[in-house]
Amino acid sequence: MFKALHRFATDQPIVFWSFAIGSVGPLMVWTVPSIRRNYFGFKGVEPLPVTYPLPRGARNPPAGYED
Repeated sequence: MFKALHRFATDQPIVFWSFAIGSVGPLMVWTVPSIRRNYFGFKGVEPLPVTYPLPRGARNPPAGYED
């Protein structure tokens, strides 16, 4: 297996390294979030608001804009 990989890396290095870098991506989906949490203190982002806050006071209708 190592001999075949070595031959492929020397004959077609662009394809070999594209495959090597591309295969690391799915592995990073599992490892990077835990590294960020444990070693860099990442807390995450606060969730986006799903509603608009309503004003507490009474609404005054606008005056003085009649045609």
